[in-house]
Formats: sequence, structure tokens, C-alpha cells
Amino acid sequence: MGEQKQSLVPLHEYKRTKIIATIGPSTHSYEAVREVIQRGANGIRLNFSHGNNEQRLEQLGWIRRASKELKKPVAIIQDLQGPKIRLGDFDDIIQVHTGKMLRFGYKSNWVESGIIPTQYDLSTKVKRGERLYLYDGKVRTRVTSVKDGVVHAEAENNGILIQRKGINLPDTDFAGDVITEKDKADLAFGSQQDIDYVAMSFVQSAADIEHIQRLIKNLGSPRKVIAKVETQLAVENIESIVQAADAVMVARGDLAVETLPESVPIVQRQIIGLGLKYGKPTIVATQMLASMTEMPEPTRAEVSDVATAVLVGADCVMLSDETASGQYPLEAVSIMKRVIMYTQSHAPVKAVFPVEEGRSVSRQLAISRGVISLATSIRAAAIVAETKSGATALQIAAERPEIPLVAVTDDARTAQQLAIVYNVKSYVRPASKHAATKLTDFLRESNILKKGDIVVTASGQYPGVVGTTDTIKVRQLD
Repeated sequence: MGEQKQSLVPLHEYKRTKIIATIGPSTHSYEAVREVIQRGANGIRLNFSHGNNEQRLEQLGWIRRASKELKKPVAIIQDLQGPKIRLGDFDDIIQVHTGKMLRFGYKSNWVESGIIPTQYDLSTKVKRGERLYLYDGKVRTRVTSVKDGVVHAEAENNGILIQRKGINLPDTDFAGDVITEKDKADLAFGSQQDIDYVAMSFVQSAADIEHIQRLIKNLGSPRKVIAKVETQLAVENIESIVQAADAVMVARGDLAVETLPESVPIVQRQIIGLGLKYGKPTIVATQMLASMTEMPEPTRAEVSDVATAVLVGADCVMLSDETASGQYPLEAVSIMKRVIMYTQSHAPVKAVFPVEEGRSVSRQLAISRGVISLATSIRAAAIVAETKSGATALQIAAERPEIPLVAVTDDARTAQQLAIVYNVKSYVRPASKHAATKLTDFLRESNILKKGDIVVTASGQYPGVVGTTDTIKVRQLD
């Protein structure tokens, strides 16, 4: 692959924690997409719960065009809808009071039967005694029986029900039935496009991840899988899910309904810690700057929320409604970048997670730690890592170096996938034994590095071959 020159961002302006922005009605134009990327987005999320393939093709074209014009690798994320566990259509507002018995049926006619319609056949999955939460947890019920395709449940509080609102089932095991026919069609569509990641909704176990990975492999696609943690079962199986997935998203909206709201910050930290342990990127999502859907400035609590994610070592923070349907999408990206840059420049604390006794250290991990230790002790200006698959850069990034990490690869897909990895700035160059040296020369010529700067490089004797990083070098620039 030919050389791709890229934007010349000074080292001190590198964001360590990256930004993912969702494209929607508020950003549905080339100019808006380009501006979102220019203001700081490293990844773009396409929500496949909305829109059609014609719109997707248009958006994909805009993203890659802007990425090329701005000379900036951008990761594209296809976020699958997953099972539509929602109420169906009915015109009434249904009043609910404590102790009221409610009935739910797949595509039922509310007016004729008095059975509340659902878009998913709950009767095949739920069992007596399980919790059934409606309208983002505003109405809480418990299943009393399931008979003839109808779920009977007793309300535990007062409230109202409105059509198409979400349903949460914290106790229900979907037994792997989380990839719908729509998802499979969307996967097939995505396999023909320049997409880097697939985000899987409603993950409950590592088996769900392995299932979608097989589907993607059978489609001949190089996309990686992001596990969205938004269910109680996912929290219970979190370590095996992190190990199986390529990246993990803390989807805090549904997670707060499925679990206790006060548990979400702890789960968030746990997931980030596991991401560091296994070298998997982590994404903190939902309501990060929620007030900016309607207001030009975030709340102080939202600023603190973003800063906290940076402090504890998240790879990415994500904007959803803020950039998809909000009134201030560009301002939201700018403010998120400002918070990240200020926090990383002034952070008085660093996230520390418990190290397991007896944990084996792989050669790759030992090399990564050696590179960082050496670079830190000699006050290197940058670490330059040659990588084919991205694994070397991922492993070094997982150790959270404060020194800028530059990845050089001959694979544009790898550069795009690394765009949402902590502290990594990627460049695409032809594979050669001197790729890191040539890139360092380019950075020196471009005044990104200066005379006297020290650079530590990690490379292998077989350029372009996965898993061969075995050499650490120190170079002082002339």
C-alpha cells in the first residue's frame, strides 16, 4: 500500500482518550461530518436502529472522503440494533398503578384484547418471578405467569406506558438469541463496506461474541467486534466477555435500568480495568454531555463525568444523541475535546488497578513494558511502534504511557481500527525494515519532532508479519 501523508499534529496536542461521535439527522451532510472529524472525532458511529442502507452508503462516503481530506484515520463503527425488545403500537396512554395486573402479547391488538402489544415475543423467554421493566425502568413489574403466548405481570409502582418504549429484562436469559434477521442482513451489507467495527447490542455472554465473530468471518470481513455491556448477565460474565471481544462499550443507559444506577460507575471502572488487563479498548457511552442536545453548554456534572473517564483510563468517550439529533453537535465535540486535553494536562492522579499475583507475562507484554520503561527513563519525545495487525500498539497503549505513541503500519484498516485506541496516532507506510526510522525522519522534517529529541522504537525483523515484534531501539535525532 502506498504512502499516505497525514495531518501534522504537534505531539503536545495528541489526545490520549479518543472521541466517538454518532451521525444522525443533526449531522447528515458532508460538511457536518467533516467538521465533526476536524473538531476531534476519531471514530464515527452509525446507529443501524435508524435509517436505511441508501443513507448509510451516503454517510460512509462522507466519512472516508473527510478522513482522506483531513489526512486523519477514522474508525467507522456499525452499531447493530439487536432484538427490538419494546412495546408495540397503541394510541392510548396506559395508566398503571401498584398491584395492577398487566398482560403482554406479541403484536397484540390493545383496543380489541386489552393485551399490551410488544415487538418481541416475550412469552418464549421470560419465566414466572422474573422482573420486567418498562419505559426505561419508570414502570416496574414482575412476571406472575406465562400462558398461551401471553405474559402476565403485576405492577410494583404507579406510572404510565406509551407506545414503542423500551423493555428491560434483568433476570431473563436469551440463550444466545440476540442476533436478529435484521442484524444478519445489516452484517451482510456491512461486509461489503469500509467498516472497521461492529458493535453488538444485548450481549449476555462470551458465546454471543463468538457467534457474531463466526458470522463476520464467514462473510470474509475484517471487522472487529465491540461488546456493548448493557445487561445484568453481561455484568456477571464480564471478564470472559472482555477476553472474547475486540473492544468493550459501557452502554450506561440500559445498564442503569438492568442493574442499580449506583452500580454503573463501579462497573465502568471494572470494565476499564479489564480492558487494560487484556489489552482491549474500552468506550464509555450514554449521556456524557446529554444536556447539550438542547443547551450550548454542558452541566458541571457532565464535564466531571467526561474528565473522570479520562482519569480512570478509558480509551474513548462517546457522543450519541448529542451529535446525532442534538441542537449543538459540533459544540459538543469541541467541548469534549477541551475537557480531555485539560484533564490529561493537569491530571494529579492516575488510574491504578490491582495486579493479579502469578499472572504470566507474555513476550509481547514484556517488550511493551520495556519500551515504556526505557522511554520514560530517558525522557523520550515519542514511542514509535511498527505493527501489522495493531497488536503491538494495543499492548503498549494498554500500559497507558504518558509519552505519545506513534504506530506505523502498511495496512489502512489497522490504522483506522487504532484510531480509537488510547494515545495512538497512526501512519500508513509501506512495510520495510526501516519503516519506523523513515517515519521518524518524516516527523523530524515536518517539525513534529526536533533536533535532539529521543525516540524509542519497537519493531520486528520480519516487517509486515503479525506477532514478530522483538527489537527495541533508541535514537537521538540530528
